[in-house]
Amino acid sequence: MCACDALTGRRGLLLTTAVGIAMLGAGAADAQSPADRQAFFGEQHVHTSWSFDAYIFGNHVTGPADALKYARGEPIKHPLGYDVQITTPLDWMGVTDHSEYAGVVRLSNDPQSPISKLPVAKELAVHDAADIQRIYLWLGTSMIEEKPIEALMQPEISDTVWQDNNKAADAANEPGKFTAFCSYEWTSNPDYRNMHRNVYFKDCAKVPARPYSSLESQAPEDLWNWMDQQRQAGNDALAISHNANLSGGIMFPTEVDFKGRPIDQAWAEARMRNEKLTEIKQIKGASETHPLLSPTDEFANYEILNYLLGNPEGRFVTLGGSYVRQALKDGITMQQVKGYNPYKTGVVGGSDSHNTAVPYRQTNFFGGHVRLDGTTKERMAGHNFAGLDVRFENPAGLTGLWADENTRASLFEAMQRKETFATSGPRMQIRFFSGWSLGDITDREDWVAAAYAQGVPMGADLPAPPQVTRSGEPVPEFVVWAVKDPAAENLDRIQIVKGWSQDGQSFEKVHDVVWSGERVPEPFTGKVPAIESTVDILAATYDGTSGATELIGSWRDPDFDPALDAFYYARALAIPTPRWTTIQAKELGVSPPEMVAATVQERAWSSPIWYTPTAEMRAKAPAGRTVADLEKAGAVALSDDELKELVTAKFLWLRNSVTGGLLKSQWTDTGLVMFMNVDPRIPQPSEFGDLEAHSYLGEANSAYSISDGKIVTNFGNRDYSYAVYKVAAKPDGGDGGSDAAAKPSYVFARSNEFGYANYEVIDPPLFLGTEVTDATVPSASPTTASE
Repeated sequence: MCACDALTGRRGLLLTTAVGIAMLGAGAADAQSPADRQAFFGEQHVHTSWSFDAYIFGNHVTGPADALKYARGEPIKHPLGYDVQITTPLDWMGVTDHSEYAGVVRLSNDPQSPISKLPVAKELAVHDAADIQRIYLWLGTSMIEEKPIEALMQPEISDTVWQDNNKAADAANEPGKFTAFCSYEWTSNPDYRNMHRNVYFKDCAKVPARPYSSLESQAPEDLWNWMDQQRQAGNDALAISHNANLSGGIMFPTEVDFKGRPIDQAWAEARMRNEKLTEIKQIKGASETHPLLSPTDEFANYEILNYLLGNPEGRFVTLGGSYVRQALKDGITMQQVKGYNPYKTGVVGGSDSHNTAVPYRQTNFFGGHVRLDGTTKERMAGHNFAGLDVRFENPAGLTGLWADENTRASLFEAMQRKETFATSGPRMQIRFFSGWSLGDITDREDWVAAAYAQGVPMGADLPAPPQVTRSGEPVPEFVVWAVKDPAAENLDRIQIVKGWSQDGQSFEKVHDVVWSGERVPEPFTGKVPAIESTVDILAATYDGTSGATELIGSWRDPDFDPALDAFYYARALAIPTPRWTTIQAKELGVSPPEMVAATVQERAWSSPIWYTPTAEMRAKAPAGRTVADLEKAGAVALSDDELKELVTAKFLWLRNSVTGGLLKSQWTDTGLVMFMNVDPRIPQPSEFGDLEAHSYLGEANSAYSISDGKIVTNFGNRDYSYAVYKVAAKPDGGDGGSDAAAKPSYVFARSNEFGYANYEVIDPPLFLGTEVTDATVPSASPTTASE
């Protein structure tokens, strides 16, 4: 078994397993250097019976103190009565019960509580499944429609519950051994779209008298204002967004904020000041990316959950604005175009379990919603509640923090500097560094110290290069490292995901950097073949001898352009193993369900590293064409009738001025637009779909309509539009011909490309592909010539 270096082709360094396991220690560290930082694993998102929905689902007994006991390795009772115990204790936890109606359902059903004597308590009595649905919809709808139930918002209820939560955290907190944060969930859910944030406080001694809830405002901007006020009062706090995949496209806006105001630099700074992290994976799916947003990423189809909270009729998920990778791409594009980036976010994992206890492994999955998925038969029968088929759930994610010691202050500071990573559940560790002169430090025993000294870690900004050129030098260098969970499967590979922006468009590419075994990258794509799966689906077993226990490698970006904004993050993948549905199907003696994958590749994600060009470097880049440039030159936007004349029932060839790529388009008279991508090797801009797969098929991309001077299309349940500008020809037609030959040109500006006009209508080309010149044709060798 070996690790292969993608840059040099040599056999990479495989550090001893003993060293990797030794680094898993989670005790207090007397750290004097960043190199001494350890990975501390914790849970940043869990609910107990004090959350109104958890109680309704059947969690009636256990509270925050029990969640913290579970995190420390003590057995507790699942709400259905059986014992549950974590296989490996956590280093830290923040219990995040909903601030909205916190404790009211539990107290209303407790005969010893004064709350149970109030008239409203009768409306909250839970007896059967019908009560679950009724109360959930009553309270949930009041939140969605911003119509709080005043009788349930009295300070004698909410304030007491919040104080008891913080007392439990203080009682469990043991600096150097285990950290318990004071935290809660702000549960904004406008129009069934998830906008939730978990709010963490650095110091429990300074927490406010009551948490700020979405019953006061559903706008994240108002939450940030409240957090700014807390910070000014000496109470530092941070927010973590979660389940962006269920946000209906509004978690990561680019044009207007929640209140309909244009997004500006102040908004971006407020978000980054308060919301430095986002949850990339939890029980209700992954939020990294989607196969249609990342069609060239063969690992993008991972725990995709097509579902909206509450299952509103006629509503489906929206892709744009709902996934982290696209937000990172939009962020650097906004930096390039507007000068600010609201999405320089680090990543964390979590559970969102409502059981008090949390399952982190495929082999011990016991659901996350109490009686709705708390038994094997209930899960495998396909129980559907509020639109969620529980077979699509998956074990919880975990957060890793590279910190100096296991204390509130040190862990909180790690979150603030975004030196964080997420895993899909196993305790694999990942490290990621970049610099301009790292060299191949992976052979050194002190490579971590060298990486900190000569570069920056995950979550940081790569400083400007030591010299400013356009020649491609210097080039950023990267070091990636991952070690398996000692109690879990081996590793397949480590990849680096790159995103970059140019002229309002954003792009991505996934690079295999280091991998296990003797596999050889495909010569034209550079992709490493899939590792052979050893999973026996019927037996729900796998052979644990494949893969590597530890991987380390270095990489230089072969396509780096110092004038373009970019980000990079690392993703480690484990070998294929049976998914929990396959394991539990074997236990029941039934076939694995076909609607979910039978196997899974567990993974870890680092927070990104960002590169931002200097103003001097930007000035050396070729200038793109903007709508403002066109209008200044006298170009005129086409009217509805002119648009219909230009496109309806027509074939048009479009040239992407950023990439040089050619698109053959057909605008049918039945309202369908189809694109054929002539050269799949050329990177495609974001939010087009799988143009590479459809390159020679001309499959329907979407419907289109024409109104208000725009061609409106749809992708991923979000509208995109094109404005088309008519550019008058020069007197000689631009080619030295006669005036009679002169004709105007037409340029399309796509709505998600930040004011750039990047698609020019061209005549059907006579030749496709790279122009062949003497310089591009290799000379024949004497042997070839003689033959």
